[in-house]
Amino acid sequence: MQGYHLVPVVDHDTAGALPWIASAFVPGLSLADALAAYGPLPLPAVFQLVGCTARALGSIHAADVVHRDLKPGNILLGSTGPYVIDFGIAQAADATQLTRSGGVIGTPQYMSPEHALGEPVTAATDLFSLGLIAAVAATGRHPYGEGGATALGVRIANTERTPPDLSGYPAPLRTLLERCLTAEPAARITTDELAELCEREAGRPLRTFDSWLPAPLMERIARREAAAARPPAPTPTPTATPTQPDAAAHLAGQPTVSALPPPSAPPPGPAHAPWSTNTPSPTPAKRTRTPLLAAAGVVAVALAVIVTWAIARPDGGTEGASGTGADGKHSGTPTATSSPSTSSSPSPKDAYTLVFKDKPLTLRAPAYNTGTHVDLDAPKLFPDGEIGQDDGMELTYQDWGDSDLRFLTPMGRSTGTTPEACSSGVDTDALPAAISADDLDAGKTLTKGMVLCTVTGDDNLAMLRITDVVPDTKQGLSSDMPDYVTTLTLWKSNK
Repeated sequence: MQGYHLVPVVDHDTAGALPWIASAFVPGLSLADALAAYGPLPLPAVFQLVGCTARALGSIHAADVVHRDLKPGNILLGSTGPYVIDFGIAQAADATQLTRSGGVIGTPQYMSPEHALGEPVTAATDLFSLGLIAAVAATGRHPYGEGGATALGVRIANTERTPPDLSGYPAPLRTLLERCLTAEPAARITTDELAELCEREAGRPLRTFDSWLPAPLMERIARREAAAARPPAPTPTPTATPTQPDAAAHLAGQPTVSALPPPSAPPPGPAHAPWSTNTPSPTPAKRTRTPLLAAAGVVAVALAVIVTWAIARPDGGTEGASGTGADGKHSGTPTATSSPSTSSSPSPKDAYTLVFKDKPLTLRAPAYNTGTHVDLDAPKLFPDGEIGQDDGMELTYQDWGDSDLRFLTPMGRSTGTTPEACSSGVDTDALPAAISADDLDAGKTLTKGMVLCTVTGDDNLAMLRITDVVPDTKQGLSSDMPDYVTTLTLWKSNK
């Protein structure tokens, strides 16, 4: 699928055991990240953003496809305009509604009423979502008020009784919102009408992108694009013998050709509204585990591809604490005549350092169409996690599509509570990568008293002791999966 301001999907396999979708790489910043870092956009930028996105939706709808998960996280801001990404749950407009028992797939706070109710979706569904995005991008305020994703989704589903509050939005924007956020899909504005409206209100052609965003944001995007054009050379292994680099290595250091269309010169336009110049402070990132797909054969244009919907499964293996001999057998204790090794591994008692012990951690069953991502290193729960945003996490308790408890790093059962027993459990008694809601409900796999262990994204050893399993008590507000009350212990490996 390709089109105006639409990042093309270059490959996919959504029917395999590990579903994935790969798209061309755009070195921009998501609208969600931009709003979180710099605050709402000036109105001219919002209209240009919405107008270009409407054009992108027009290309999608012309192929009889509905995106179904349009949200700030799925719009990238680049120097040549906004780009729509992530077709992880897009479907043909005449296909059966993609559902699972008791709910639908999507992001509740950006769904249309018909989508939230599990009714058939059409092109108008994406227009409703775009109206919500416009409101949030311009003011930071959701038309359906404050609250979590599920609460907003419920209000949207009942929009005829609880219509959106459009008071307080600027008059030009209010007209757009009224046309997009009508409860009746057939009454909503079309993509062509929306693009024309936005071009008038923006005061410039939609395809003119010089300084289309405020300076701090444009500068940040420019830095990302420059970095993508000059990828760093591979870092050689310190102990490796230098070898003659291959042709690809020579090409890697050359500037690349942008995969996006060049910007055109703009006519004089209205000045932007005041813009925050605060630059977000960098935060240390955990080691990524999201699989990357290299577009081999197009090195000259550096068409990188990223996996936008995948479940990472690192091997999580650990080496033994004791050394081995040249024949692969245990080296044993050195004899009196042997010389002590200067590179011997630490003894088992020194192999791990305790970081913390028995921290309470309760994993509650997610509400419909939500998921809870879990970072065991922090430790921290993310109860409003979204599909594909589990990088750096160890597990996710989800209610999208196939409701299950999914382990993002290999999780094993331990027969003891020492780090050695824990590490052995990871290596020798691994659980399935996902445990279905039916198995969880029946208590077939996870039970009170069980000890679970995994090697985390930061290479720590984590141990979860299940101290209680609480049956579903949410009375229809979620799937029937239970809550798990646990204690968490974390060790740092000294290997």
